[in-house]
Amino acid sequence: MEDSNHTVVSQFIFQGLCTSRELEIFLLLPFSTLYLMTVVGNLFVVILIITDHHLHSPMYYLLANLSFIDFCLTSVNTPKMTIDLLKENKTISFEGCMSQIACVHLFAGSEMVLLVTMAYDRCVAICRPLHYSSIMDRQKCIWLVVISWIIGFVHAINQILLILDLPFCGPRVIDSFFCDIPLVMKLACVNTDNLEILINAESGVLGIICFILLLMSYTYILLTVKFHSKDGSSKALSTCTSHIIVVLLYFVPIIFIYLWPVYITWVNKFLTVFYSVITPLLNPAIYTLRNKDIKNAVKKLINHMLIQKNF
Repeated sequence: MEDSNHTVVSQFIFQGLCTSRELEIFLLLPFSTLYLMTVVGNLFVVILIITDHHLHSPMYYLLANLSFIDFCLTSVNTPKMTIDLLKENKTISFEGCMSQIACVHLFAGSEMVLLVTMAYDRCVAICRPLHYSSIMDRQKCIWLVVISWIIGFVHAINQILLILDLPFCGPRVIDSFFCDIPLVMKLACVNTDNLEILINAESGVLGIICFILLLMSYTYILLTVKFHSKDGSSKALSTCTSHIIVVLLYFVPIIFIYLWPVYITWVNKFLTVFYSVITPLLNPAIYTLRNKDIKNAVKKLINHMLIQKNF
């Protein structure tokens, strides 16, 4: 009987990035440019790794999957946010809101596990180089990627099922530019304190386990490198530095958004923009600029295009 008194909410209203229409119009070009660069950068890395047989190794196979996930992650929210910069009334349907939440947690959960897989790959390559090809064979590499997607899918399903049946009867204004579980739960017509604890625990367990595994992997790598020759250690440290930068860019905003929230609206919006827009753009740039094999493959591709053009 109690549920029948609740009005079914068919859509939610976003307040957007800011309240100034002039600032929103000004931000349209930068965010459109950032999204275009992110799409081109990540898809370029994927295509480059697929087409260059010198990059057909486990490390680059995992990197191609990371770039694909980053492309998917930024495409969940950024196009909608960019289009909404032109609108005064920023709305999203209930189904669209739930889809955003599910997709964000699918790709975010998959990326967490994939980053752990990439750390494991580097750990084997640096700490057990003679057994690397037998440990990280093609079949195992594929299975590790599949497992990362499965864990991301299970995580997303768990999150969405916990909030899907919540009654919403107003208000329906979300003080953000996309649907996020903590903000949507605030609009429910029932007390969600216990549910919030359960959702944070589920996300926290996955995030903390992945972060601890990453710390253990890179600590072990750095300790192993310390006792190796300088020739071998410089390349290993360069590769690990790129991975560690990406891990920090990914996990630091997540920690302050979900695990250790800062209850300041503009800070949360900035962290969310950084996590969903900036980080997917920086990842391919970091790997491309710091990786000699990728740079050589890019040079070969450019030279090949110039030769084809001359003919």
